[in-house]
Amino acid sequence: MPLSLQVKLLRVLQDGVLDQPVRANLRVVAAAKGDMNEHVADGTFRRDLLYRLNVVTITLPPLNERREDIVPLFEHFLLDVAVRYQRSAPLITDRQRAELMQRDWPGNVRELRNAADRMVLGILDDGGASALDTSTQSPKERTEQFERAVIGETLEQCGGAVALVAADRLQLSKATLYEKIKQYGIAVKGESSNR
Repeated sequence: MPLSLQVKLLRVLQDGVLDQPVRANLRVVAAAKGDMNEHVADGTFRRDLLYRLNVVTITLPPLNERREDIVPLFEHFLLDVAVRYQRSAPLITDRQRAELMQRDWPGNVRELRNAADRMVLGILDDGGASALDTSTQSPKERTEQFERAVIGETLEQCGGAVALVAADRLQLSKATLYEKIKQYGIAVKGESSNR
């Protein structure tokens, strides 16, 4: 936050007055990453504003120090992502729960949310020790996994009507769609995948 903005915020917190004479009645919840005393020492945060804001401090440990929160948070993110992408929320297996608990999560909650995004989008493998970790996959492999999932889901929604509906929805030619169905070994209801 620029120092000029910090001065304005300090004035509002201290006097309850904005630039124009309007009285403000408010409570502030502020979050910070890192040691605020270090920010004050290096001149990137005002000491007086820190004292004004620092009424009650709640220190939130990183995700790997509160493992009991990992699975409930992940399940919450799955539901949130499923609603956002208008998809079904996948059920996580016991093996996946164990993997979630074993990971270090250096990116904390943001990394956990991204893993939920990938799972809902069908980018993750359903089994194996790396079911929640795509870092060993090449970009090409991840793209193919995503494409396979999107094509499979679209075919399911269209009842397998490749030529009439699915190709149009996917914005692919009929020939390209049949080629990808064959490439990925996708089963198509009611139609042969070899034209």
